[in-house]
Amino acid sequence: MVAMYEVGSKVVYPLHGVGIISSIEEKTVLGKTHSYYIIKLGISDMTVMIPVEKSDELGLRHIVSSKDVKDALKLIKGEITHIEEDWKERYQNNFEKMKKGSLLDVAEVVKNLYHRNQIKELSIMEKKLYENAFRLLVDEIAFVLNIEKEQAKALIAERLENSNLNQQ
Repeated sequence: MVAMYEVGSKVVYPLHGVGIISSIEEKTVLGKTHSYYIIKLGISDMTVMIPVEKSDELGLRHIVSSKDVKDALKLIKGEITHIEEDWKERYQNNFEKMKKGSLLDVAEVVKNLYHRNQIKELSIMEKKLYENAFRLLVDEIAFVLNIEKEQAKALIAERLENSNLNQQ
């Protein structure tokens, strides 16, 4: 199988964050040899191996453009769509969006859970999901705009605090 990404490609691995492909290696696991992307994640000293042939299925993607970042920041500031009342259903829907890994989906999870927390405190699982979504959003925005993470956090927080949601 031909690799879609090259060494040095800046990628996002859903639920884990932004990273750079440090190498593409052949590994033999359980008697079968496959190609793997070796990705150094930006959030920690963690390195992950992703089978090249499963990279699409696992949601690996290139980082977004600065236009996509602007769209995500605009979405955060926009109006809320629909939030389920049942926390389990809400959690599952938000978790599925996170697994897709699109920046807009992650931004929507941040917006929805932020808004929900203004109405009623989030469950422990939803708080963790919110924190993870917020971190992923910060990481990719900081990476794309080439700014410090603190600046990205401030950009997101300012839009959440001044969103249409809080003007009701």
